[in-house]
Amino acid sequence: MTDINANAWVSSSHRPMGFTEFVIMIASIMALNPLAMDMMLPALPDIAQAFHIVAANRPQQVLSTFMVGFGIGQFIMGPLSDRFGRRPVLLGGMILYGLASICAIAAPSFETLLLARALQGLGTAATRVIATSVVRDCYAGRRMASVMSLAMMVFISVPIVAPSFGQAVRLLTQWRGVFVVLMLYGLVTLLWSALRMPETLPMSERRSLALRDVLGAFRQTLGNRQTLGYALAGGGVMGALFAFVLSSQQIFTEVFGLGRYFTLVFAVIAVGMAIAGFVNAKFVGRLGMRMISHGALIGYAAVAGTIYVTARAQMLPLPLFVALSSLAMFALGLMIANFTALAMEPQGHIAGTASSLYGSITTLLGIAIGTVIGQSYDGTLLPFASGFFLCTLATLGVVLVVEKGRLFKSRPSA
Repeated sequence: MTDINANAWVSSSHRPMGFTEFVIMIASIMALNPLAMDMMLPALPDIAQAFHIVAANRPQQVLSTFMVGFGIGQFIMGPLSDRFGRRPVLLGGMILYGLASICAIAAPSFETLLLARALQGLGTAATRVIATSVVRDCYAGRRMASVMSLAMMVFISVPIVAPSFGQAVRLLTQWRGVFVVLMLYGLVTLLWSALRMPETLPMSERRSLALRDVLGAFRQTLGNRQTLGYALAGGGVMGALFAFVLSSQQIFTEVFGLGRYFTLVFAVIAVGMAIAGFVNAKFVGRLGMRMISHGALIGYAAVAGTIYVTARAQMLPLPLFVALSSLAMFALGLMIANFTALAMEPQGHIAGTASSLYGSITTLLGIAIGTVIGQSYDGTLLPFASGFFLCTLATLGVVLVVEKGRLFKSRPSA
């Protein structure tokens, strides 16, 4: 494998994986989570009808419950992967995901469906933690950010096609058919990982699961200013993203009257994030993680402020909203990969635990913020616009504190 840390590639009974296959596999593993999230968007009205749900915002729980399971699961998966290795935790998580998908397909009630979604989220926690840990096992610094960006470019393209794909599956079958497709994708990814993904954590670097050692690793992670700061910043921008995803079906169908065509507009907006992955991979080695992510954050704040002002003045037509949202997704794509790389950079010795804690903080904080904003939906754009703007200002404040007021410039991590 080109440019890889040979010491990290510790075991494989098959032909060594090439760089391209490695990036695509990491992206495919990571894509399991957004696919299970975004394919559900077109199915929410059908689920509400099937289970006789009358509360307008309650179907959002199909999405938020999944993300809660995903966030909580990362607390568990990281320490397990640092103790038993990356492969067994990854494969175990994907098996759990498959079993949860079967439960969702057969769910007799909305409550059972929510339980299955929580278990799906728990299973995909392994895919996110292990993918990030494997990249950190094999790379460091700007090269790690570049590899993450290439993986993110494939991974982020999922939200572009997932809602439209979900719409097509829903029209051909019914909402349960969406879960069948998700289960089949999980099965293919599981088989590929089982056959080709080697172990990247040497036995000599594995850590004990003793409570004292686990808590010690958590303290090391949370005690690092750079890691904790960028985890909180990541949670802030993820809160705005989750608010958009949770509210999007209602905003596009009710506020803008797009009906089933909302998935096409959602795809157009998501293109910005995919482009950002390509741009970041190309320029991060030259400009650095801070220069790109901090510049993107400033732009993100400007877009959020524009959306808030125009929404409050009731001067936000669909074309302008789509254009501004696309710019926001572009900036978000530049921030996510670099915030992750910056947070993980000081944590190579406990990459699994650090990845799990980082993922849990960003996910749980993000879904808490996103749920509050999503549940505030009142038939207008103002709750989303206000929440988005406040999230962005808070994120900017956190980054300023972490960097001691000095944006764009690299400095030794604390």
